[in-house]
Amino acid sequence: MSASPSSLSKIWEDPVRRGIALFAAMFVLVLLVGLVQGTASILLILTQATAFALIALGLNIQWGYGGLFNFAIMGFLMVGGASTVFLSYPVNMAFWESDGPLMLGRAVLAFLIAVALVWAARKVDRLGVTGKARTVIVALAWFVGYIIYRTQIDPAAAYIESTAGFVGGLGLHPILGWAFGGLVSAVIAFYVGKISLGLRTDYLAIATIGISEIIRALIKNMDWLTRGTMTVSPMPWPTPLPQQLQAAGASIPESFIYARVMFLVVCVAILIGAFFLVQRAYGGPWGRMMRAIRDNHISAGSMGKDVTGRQLELFVFGSILMGIGGAMLATFTQIFDPSGYQPINHTFMVWVMVIVGGAGNNWGVVLGAFLIYIIWIISDPLAQMIFLNLSVITEQMGWGAIPEIDSRALQMRVFVLGVVITIALRYAPRGLIPEVVKRS
Repeated sequence: MSASPSSLSKIWEDPVRRGIALFAAMFVLVLLVGLVQGTASILLILTQATAFALIALGLNIQWGYGGLFNFAIMGFLMVGGASTVFLSYPVNMAFWESDGPLMLGRAVLAFLIAVALVWAARKVDRLGVTGKARTVIVALAWFVGYIIYRTQIDPAAAYIESTAGFVGGLGLHPILGWAFGGLVSAVIAFYVGKISLGLRTDYLAIATIGISEIIRALIKNMDWLTRGTMTVSPMPWPTPLPQQLQAAGASIPESFIYARVMFLVVCVAILIGAFFLVQRAYGGPWGRMMRAIRDNHISAGSMGKDVTGRQLELFVFGSILMGIGGAMLATFTQIFDPSGYQPINHTFMVWVMVIVGGAGNNWGVVLGAFLIYIIWIISDPLAQMIFLNLSVITEQMGWGAIPEIDSRALQMRVFVLGVVITIALRYAPRGLIPEVVKRS
């Protein structure tokens, strides 16, 4: 017996029932995809979707909690990947047995001298130097500091690239690399936030787009540290690799299933821990303060709240999760390729996850992350199947075969995402599971 329209309406209006129904539908979708593509394939999808869910939680902290338009997501994912390379990739003895460490030490010393020079120039007002004279002195300090640093880093980089290829890693456990990715992202986000959080709405979005491109350009061109476009591979896993399980006697299909299950368990544990902490924080006084700042920062500021300081907290906290998620993705794929990061895959798609899932609701964001990523992955083979069948029909009708089916099917991903977000905004403008603010 089918459900009546009134009962469906009641389920849709009740946030709890609505969430249960949507997660049940998601479970059915995962089962269907697993039956069609196989267990190993669905485990791969779920592992990457879990990492994207962590990244989407980070964006939800920034935008859903604080209304901050951050379009530098791709930059923080690259920072997380590069950080885990530095900490977890095997040690490159060719670098450590050369003069590279000594030359890098000189470059670090030159950098510290440049920082001290700029800091001293900014304090000249205490000596009575103010106005344009102080501005000129600070600008000159920046120029001299830059020259001092470049005189050391350029020969060091050229020497490392010619003798050892790149610095390599420290050979530590990959989970430590993930934590280091979050730490480096937090440091970068702190200084980015100090500079750009005075901007509002679209101006902040434009600034973060520029920051993301700057980060990508730096990582792509620092061959001595990240190998740039030459990529770093294979990245070590925190759990046994399929090859290690095969050496222990497991068959090839079983090895991939067992290895991906263990990796997925680690990722899910991190996601659950982050979800629990974020949920608890947003449900307490801190969350109420953040909602007040998001809804009316002028009113919150007039009540004595440090608006910019609290927004900086949100920006840093969200960026930590993005850095960890980026490190997880780089580790799972076993390759760090700066040229593989694209705004459509690593910024726009995360925004779609949050918008479709429901900004301000962590349950909705997690649901949106899994839903959008699964749709993103399966849209390519589905489009190929449709185009192949259409191509057979057009050939039979004398119109000729459809050319370049592979590339056309790949481009359909963007079209499908556009359709999904259009339908979601039409029938669920606040997301599939919208934010619910408890009032007493």
